[in-house]
Amino acid sequence: MEKSPYQGIDTPAMIIDRDIMMENLVYMQNKANQYNVNLRPHVKTHRMPELAKLQVRQGACGITVAKVGEAEVMAEHGLDNIFIANEIVGISKLERIRELHRKIHIRTGVDSIFQIDQLETVFHDEEKGIEVLIEVEVGENRSGVITDEQLIALAKYIQSKKKVVLKGVFSHEGHSYKVKDVETCIAVALESQERTLRAANILRELGVDVDTVSIGATPSLLNAAIINGITEIRPGTYILMDVGQAGAIQDYSRCAATVLTTVISKPTEERVVLDAGAKALTSQNRAGGICATPGYGVLKQATDLRLSGVFDEHGLISDKTFRDQIAIGDKIEVIPNHICPTCNLYDKAYLVSNGELIKEIAISCRGKSQ
Repeated sequence: MEKSPYQGIDTPAMIIDRDIMMENLVYMQNKANQYNVNLRPHVKTHRMPELAKLQVRQGACGITVAKVGEAEVMAEHGLDNIFIANEIVGISKLERIRELHRKIHIRTGVDSIFQIDQLETVFHDEEKGIEVLIEVEVGENRSGVITDEQLIALAKYIQSKKKVVLKGVFSHEGHSYKVKDVETCIAVALESQERTLRAANILRELGVDVDTVSIGATPSLLNAAIINGITEIRPGTYILMDVGQAGAIQDYSRCAATVLTTVISKPTEERVVLDAGAKALTSQNRAGGICATPGYGVLKQATDLRLSGVFDEHGLISDKTFRDQIAIGDKIEVIPNHICPTCNLYDKAYLVSNGELIKEIAISCRGKSQ
């Protein structure tokens, strides 16, 4: 059994392989360039301003966030083109967006008249209105307008306002995570793009000056083409990858992020106990689909081995051969099932390359979910 080369780092710890990460960044930026679309990566995956700035330096037009708190931290670190791909409700939160709007270029997602009324109230005295994109439901069964009638009614309502400016549509084909195979993933991705483009065309027929038609989900963008008319893609997980995304392309070598963990016990002939449990890896898994994640993480040094269980502070591996090869005190790396919530468990990540520690990176947006 090959141990991690990073035995000098205390555990549990978030490790990021710089070289793999850079390959992932270049891959997605090249795809955006190939299809002549803007890349606006979703930084909720890593919550690290340093990585967000790296993505922009590689060619991204700006960044995507999910929460106002993320936007505030990113803006404090010099990111000045931000889209909140979410429905933000509540006067206090919208007042915080107003403060950001005075300093940087920021847009937000909408799908209801209630939000529009709140935005109009908060931005009533602003010289410049707030730009918004309508979210279109394309199959994930989450948020977003569903019918043409809903889309048209909301668009016309926005057009009646003075301080809310409609600039386009966005969607998230999150249901691509659950499909059975690559072929179905591609079909779902293309159908979702067509539905998003159709919504944009409906807005144009209403006289809306549409400048953005935005889509985004890592599995679909790893596998599918991008249809002409899409202007922007918003993948997030691609920068670090995880067990689910590796399943979508059948390749663990693209996983840049791991959790370094120490073997702390070998109580039976098969059981190995690690010091990384649910508080270090989460307890998430997906039961099926192209991004299925049975177990609770995959060993980087032996990708045929998965954690069989997690407690708060303990992770379990049940395998006699592995148990015989590893010693108490050895450190190994586990690829998390879902990297986005895993990053949010740590204050910092260790950037490494070829067995050497390069630097520590602050996860400055950790906990910024309000």
